[in-house]
Amino acid sequence: MSAIITILPEATRFSVRGNGAAVAALGFAFGVDLPREACRAATNGARAALWLGPDEWLLLAPDGEAETLTRTLADALHGEPASLVDISDRQVAIGISGPKAAEALNAFNALDLEGDAVPVGMCTRTLFGKAEIVLWRTAPDAFHIEVWRSFAPYVLACLGEAVREYA
Repeated sequence: MSAIITILPEATRFSVRGNGAAVAALGFAFGVDLPREACRAATNGARAALWLGPDEWLLLAPDGEAETLTRTLADALHGEPASLVDISDRQVAIGISGPKAAEALNAFNALDLEGDAVPVGMCTRTLFGKAEIVLWRTAPDAFHIEVWRSFAPYVLACLGEAVREYA
């Protein structure tokens, strides 16, 4: 077996932008401290916070939590300036795992996934072929991809082609 591609379960997703007190409040309310180190993810159970930029995070939670989290996170801000946008329907998640997962991803992505350049817990925006994705290494041989729903068939087709090549 070279690599296994899976469509991951639907999820609640938020794009968050903010600084200082807003970041601390959002992390506390979400139950996961928002990473302050570049390109890192933090998790707590089924929730994850991925650092995408100096003041930007992607929050992931189980499907069906959007309404409750919207209220909880907005209330936690106490007037602090921040942006909190529910993007649950915009994206889908794809998983790829197995001993050849990194090689399959490298067929359409230039990041050095074989070495230590992308350790477990690292996440980044990058290109996969012609599609922008968020790539998160969740284990030595497993990756989580967030991609806009409209680009998912393209990314899946490219991954499928790469996996067949390395089978």
